[in-house]
Amino acid sequence: MTLVELIGRADERSLAASAVACLDRCLPLLEYVEGAERIGLDTDEALRPLWVAVEGGDAWLGRLRRVATVVERVAGAAPGELAGFASRMAAAVPAAYDELALRAWAEDCSAAVLEVHLRLDGAAPGGHQARVKAYRNGETDGIGPLTAGELRRQFQLLDMLSGDSGGGLNHALQLSNEGKRVLRAAASRRARSSG
Repeated sequence: MTLVELIGRADERSLAASAVACLDRCLPLLEYVEGAERIGLDTDEALRPLWVAVEGGDAWLGRLRRVATVVERVAGAAPGELAGFASRMAAAVPAAYDELALRAWAEDCSAAVLEVHLRLDGAAPGGHQARVKAYRNGETDGIGPLTAGELRRQFQLLDMLSGDSGGGLNHALQLSNEGKRVLRAAASRRARSSG
């Protein structure tokens, strides 16, 4: 089964959780913004309350939109192109807790975070979106190690969330935190090499 198919079969809660997880994994890209702490964005804790209880509904979505607004503000001042992906995911938070809207957001977040990893893998410029589309549809020829790891995490996370009675969410959070550590280390290496 491809990642596109998995997202196509996911329920509202799984879609919301997987999209929030993608956004959460990209927050370390904002750690290089001067003054981010004054704006009030803790990249480790900002989305944790939404992760811990993906109860859904408009109230939950309202809390998510408030955090997303802060993410957009910080990302707008971030150096480099990668922070733009966090901004894109935050800006696309749905206006209503609706399955179609959540699925579109989850699709976009999945693609965005894969493209971040593709770029951190040092992929040659051009054709990034086409490669991400191919990976999400099961074609993985020439995939780099960071991108392969993120693709695997997205598969595992959606699998954990499908039919979950509660425990899978904790495992999914741990898996996403592992991905966050990987991305933070890769972004730090990139910042040192370009600085």
